Amino acid sequence: MDAPGDLVGRTHRTLRAVAVHEPGGATTTSVAREAGLPRPTVHRLLTSLQGVGLVEREPDTDHWVLGPELYFLGVAAARRYDVTEAALPVVRRLALATGESAFFSARRGEETICLIREDGAFPIRSHVLFEGARFPLGVVSAGMVVLAHLPDREVDDYLGRADLAATYGPQHGAGEIRRHIAVTRTHGYAVNPGLVVEGSWGLAAAVFDQAGSPRWALTLTGVAHRFGADRIPQLGSLLLREAHALSETLARGQTRG
Repeated sequence: MDAPGDLVGRTHRTLRAVAVHEPGGATTTSVAREAGLPRPTVHRLLTSLQGVGLVEREPDTDHWVLGPELYFLGVAAARRYDVTEAALPVVRRLALATGESAFFSARRGEETICLIREDGAFPIRSHVLFEGARFPLGVVSAGMVVLAHLPDREVDDYLGRADLAATYGPQHGAGEIRRHIAVTRTHGYAVNPGLVVEGSWGLAAAVFDQAGSPRWALTLTGVAHRFGADRIPQLGSLLLREAHALSETLARGQTRG
């Protein structure tokens, strides 16, 4: 029998794996592969979750999708955690001003999760980030900028445990990540020069909570030739201005709450 902590962890991994495949859903085998769990275990978990409305099975495809109970729980949680209402006009303004794709991501533990995407007018876009996409800290520009603004002891602890190079290539080795942290701290914003997908660049600035912790990030992404050496400082300055203003807006909201 699973210990309570093991069961909760496996359930969480299973729900996240289903979420990765939204909106079309996924087979039990695909969910098991994404969650890194045995298929029989995942099938039992999904069946139990279906019983309480946390997942559903599409009758036409037999694919698992997120259930209505998650929506209702999310609505309840939004009263405490939702910051997208304040972030959405900022993201739209960035997309309009630059022509690039703009994003708002939130830190969740040792990951960043993309919450908002708005595409600008430039017709060629990067598709690395999308709403719901998760990346470890240190990966993509949002993960880079959040990690760079954490205290050194947290960075050292994280890089001592995380093996980003195993999944994302040698360009994400600890030494390279530390070099990006140093550059990010100098400029204030992070640059991802096509490290996840060749030719797909990104810039990000951290958004801070009332305590001064990097909780969110604003990002611009696009193809490499749109992020030349002459334009990056302009985009970076714009991101920093918008991130600073959004930090103040969110801090005021936290104070009222």
